[in-house]
Amino acid sequence: MPVEFISAIHPNPATDGNPTAGSGIDPDYARKYARALDDGGFDYTLVAYHSASPDALQLAQFVAHHTERLKPMLAHRPGVIFPTHAARAFATLDRLSGGRLSVHIISGGNDEEQRREGDYLGKAERYERSDEYIRILRDVWSSDGPVSHEGTHYRFEGFRSDVSPVNGTIPISVGGSSADAYRVGGQQGDIFGLWGEPLKETAEQIAAVNAVADAAGRPRPRIWVSFRPIVAPTDELAWEKAHRTLAWVKAGHATRAKSRHYPAVGQGRPANIGSQRLLDVAARGEVHDRCLWTAPAAATNAAGSSTALVGSPETVAAALLDYVDIGCELLSVRGYDPLNDAIDYARHVLPLVRQELSHRASEPAA
Repeated sequence: MPVEFISAIHPNPATDGNPTAGSGIDPDYARKYARALDDGGFDYTLVAYHSASPDALQLAQFVAHHTERLKPMLAHRPGVIFPTHAARAFATLDRLSGGRLSVHIISGGNDEEQRREGDYLGKAERYERSDEYIRILRDVWSSDGPVSHEGTHYRFEGFRSDVSPVNGTIPISVGGSSADAYRVGGQQGDIFGLWGEPLKETAEQIAAVNAVADAAGRPRPRIWVSFRPIVAPTDELAWEKAHRTLAWVKAGHATRAKSRHYPAVGQGRPANIGSQRLLDVAARGEVHDRCLWTAPAAATNAAGSSTALVGSPETVAAALLDYVDIGCELLSVRGYDPLNDAIDYARHVLPLVRQELSHRASEPAA
């Protein structure tokens, strides 16, 4: 399948550096953002999930309604709604969007955040629930008649849905950096998501996921890797911009920590393994491989995807192609200045990557 690009929709103008610039839903901003991604040639946009954020399912529908080809990647946390209802809701949105929906299952890496919505399962149990949840979704989508289920976390009898996905199913993405994540993703995922680590560590994680898929006798998931690129006309200017961005992000996180309107910023060692891995990489050095910069991860306690690729469009495009060469097919690029960066990526980075891939495809086999 072709290499594709992912961004992330922002429902309001708030950023890492200016968290008080907006809150909740700003429909005009969200519409402008979604159309910029659609017009710029992005293939997917993540619709993120957080207990305090605007409802992701409704935001995904908004994105689909205001775009022509952009595919919402809907983040979904099992345990919030029953899987039969989720299966029907996702199939409905897939129909309304003309078959553009994908679903990113978030098992949850932070106990405190899970408990905000009444989820008191431990991490291992959450991954077990995700496995069962995905199986139920696919059973409902593929069935021509009533479905019954009795499992560890869910039980129901005779459920049927009058709506099915356009293509008979909906692509399922799983993410994480733990053995549980590799197991569920390898056994169940059509896509597997990773945060941006150095090439060696990323290749090792891909191998772990692929080994599970191979053992299960199923196709290997497409690999999705995420970065926060910082781009300027030259490498030198990009690094100057990077250090300005870092100072801005640090100030934004300080503002957020002092505000009673935001959940507490994580202190101490993060609970989730993905963040721990990013911090370990940052402790080994600020710059890895061609231009992977870990300072933003260290500054934010690795709160989500936070490593940057820093350089000119040519340098960043070459770095992204390095990840393609080790097996990544979905490249997530989301900036610290989200809308303006997305426009810049679309103009200057995406075309270079696609041009090189087209060139490679046209070359005769060695």
